[in-house]
Amino acid sequence: MIKKKLSFDEPIYVLAPLAGFTDLPFRSVVKKFGADLTVSEMLSSNALVHGSQKTLSMIEKSPNEDPYSVQIAGAEVDVIKRAVEILNEQDGIDVIDLNCGCPVPKVVGHGSGSSLLLNLPLMGDIIKTIKETSNKNLTSVKIRLGFEKKNHIEIAKIVEDSGADFLAVHGRTRAGKFKAAVDYDAIAEIKKTVKIPVIANGDIDSYEKAKWVLEHTGADGVMIGRGAVGAPWIFHQLKHGTKNIDKNLKHDIILEHFDKMMEFYGPHGVVMFRKHTHTYSKGYKGASALRDSVNRIVDAKEYRATLDDFFSNSEIVC
Repeated sequence: MIKKKLSFDEPIYVLAPLAGFTDLPFRSVVKKFGADLTVSEMLSSNALVHGSQKTLSMIEKSPNEDPYSVQIAGAEVDVIKRAVEILNEQDGIDVIDLNCGCPVPKVVGHGSGSSLLLNLPLMGDIIKTIKETSNKNLTSVKIRLGFEKKNHIEIAKIVEDSGADFLAVHGRTRAGKFKAAVDYDAIAEIKKTVKIPVIANGDIDSYEKAKWVLEHTGADGVMIGRGAVGAPWIFHQLKHGTKNIDKNLKHDIILEHFDKMMEFYGPHGVVMFRKHTHTYSKGYKGASALRDSVNRIVDAKEYRATLDDFFSNSEIVC
């Protein structure tokens, strides 16, 4: 099989890592319907080094995830180096991505994620270590605009100077968490400053918003996370340049997602798919009754038939 190389000749569409949602089944669906790059859920470098089977299992990818990125978090150069050496032994990984943006207190408390924005020399050393140790095609970095205050230009320059091949920018500071307004102007400033490709991220929740962000920032692509939950067809819209999405295609994507969940998780996938059913059914007539119904279904065939019937016959009201 010929490997696909990540090209920035045209804007690329990336599925952001999102804990609890962007697992293998979900990634395989968005990849099939238009995403250019999928990224694993964030992995702890410490957990990798200590042989956590749960963490190792999170590296597993779908055959159609090509190219594929694995995101790691960590704050110690030697631990990061050993984690990358472990990833070097795994086939099918094209990109190793360093998380310098996660605002979650548990991650920040360990000095990882956006905490690295408080120690830019360390961040630079870690990026250099990944670049020098990795046998993968590319090294990337996910950043925010700063920790308490913006110093995005300084951060981006260090990312570039340390050898990263491209970077993704979430347009908030760590203090802004996920509530503050996204500063797309700052992303545009980064794009004008560095020579490596820049991916824009933050509150991109529709086809129209994605197209606007690309135009406004001049970015080389967009990274979509929460905007794809309940609407993975956004990648199909972007890839095919169409605002409208056929109801039948939505139906097909939802059932494909359910089938992949059953294939990957077995019977437990039924329970796990309930949260997805809740988001998929928003805006449909009878959504409340559907959610109440599936919360009591434990049989996979019955659940699938219920989904099939609902998304075939229910009307979209908003």
